[in-house]
Amino acid sequence: MRRRNFLQLCAAAGLGFSTPVAPSTIASAVEADRELPSYDGPYYIVFNASGGWDTTYLMDPKGINEINRLYKHGDILTEGNHRFAPDAENIESGISNETFFAKYGKELLVINGLDYSVNNHSPCSRYMATGKLDSLAYPTFAALVAACNGPDVPLAFLTFGNYSATGNLVPMSRVPYLNSLNRLANADGVDGSTRHSYHDDFVSDRIERALEAQLQTRIESNRLPRVERSQSMLYAAQLNSKALQRVTPFIPKSSPKERLSRQVDIALASFRAGICVSANLSIGQFDSHANNDADQMKLIPEFLAGVDYLITKAEQWNIREKLVVVMQSEMGRTPTYNKGNGKDHWSIGSIMFLGAGIQGNRVIGATDEQQFLVPINPETLALDKEGGIRLRPEHVHSALRDFAGISTHRSCDNFPLKVAEHERLKNLFG
Repeated sequence: MRRRNFLQLCAAAGLGFSTPVAPSTIASAVEADRELPSYDGPYYIVFNASGGWDTTYLMDPKGINEINRLYKHGDILTEGNHRFAPDAENIESGISNETFFAKYGKELLVINGLDYSVNNHSPCSRYMATGKLDSLAYPTFAALVAACNGPDVPLAFLTFGNYSATGNLVPMSRVPYLNSLNRLANADGVDGSTRHSYHDDFVSDRIERALEAQLQTRIESNRLPRVERSQSMLYAAQLNSKALQRVTPFIPKSSPKERLSRQVDIALASFRAGICVSANLSIGQFDSHANNDADQMKLIPEFLAGVDYLITKAEQWNIREKLVVVMQSEMGRTPTYNKGNGKDHWSIGSIMFLGAGIQGNRVIGATDEQQFLVPINPETLALDKEGGIRLRPEHVHSALRDFAGISTHRSCDNFPLKVAEHERLKNLFG
């Protein structure tokens, strides 16, 4: 085993760069040329507009009751079944709503009128990420799907901020820069170089074979479960180090200046290398208590540009058909302005989806003229003011688990959402 790989990966284990691997998996990897298998999708990306976006300036437009100051009711635009706020004339950079809905409206599923129940950042972020409001133990969906689909994948769950709990199911991996990814992938090279290693190849090979022989002896001997798990964790560093090297050819030579684009490049390179299942992406500053309109007109186009960058580049790399994209925020903004021309916390919001297997050109749920939610029928997904349910994050997460095919996985059994059968959303994703 490469000594530098081992030391660096073990040192980084607290950040999730070293994944516990089952003894059976290790034994198989030893037999199969000492390498973990590559993960081939689907890949999940969750975009977080941290702080609380103003949905009336995006997918849930309101041109009445002075809810916004940039457009009137007659200015609201449509694309297929979508209604959205016009903003092309009010932005300086990024992607306008007009461009975004024109490009992705046919693929886009929008859910409006989502009830967060509270309006505080921490519980709302947790609720949106996990589908569970009253527990700190539950994993985010991104971590949960990584644990179910790729528990032995080296960087199974990547996160760049926002709520990132794992439920102790899978390590949390943070790789902030492309250069960090390169150094991680080539930790045995001087400054991450693939040409200048600390050991000659024949030395590294002999070290690896010696360690493998030791491991095989340990696997064949009877050991207590705790000892067996410890040996597994140590050897995982070696297997992961070899698997991480696969990302090297996919790392871009230069890094974009945009915040989300930099995160996207790291996630996509990891997806292409088969070393990642899911990524939690985030940009902040949406908490526009002052100067709401100016802030939202800067941040929403930046957010949409990050999504557009992901889809465009994934298409170039031929993995777009394997992507599932979630776009969310932990809350909305109030329908009224405060004295600082800002908007405060609002416990009703929206979420958007697009990607593999998701039926687009659809809008589920709604808010009324005062921006209060309208209940829906969970069976038909139609608006039902009298007999419908208040759509909450656990309803969406339960459907999302079904969609991802993990709802019967033992990891999900350990973190039940307990949605009553008569409230389960039917065919939410088509």
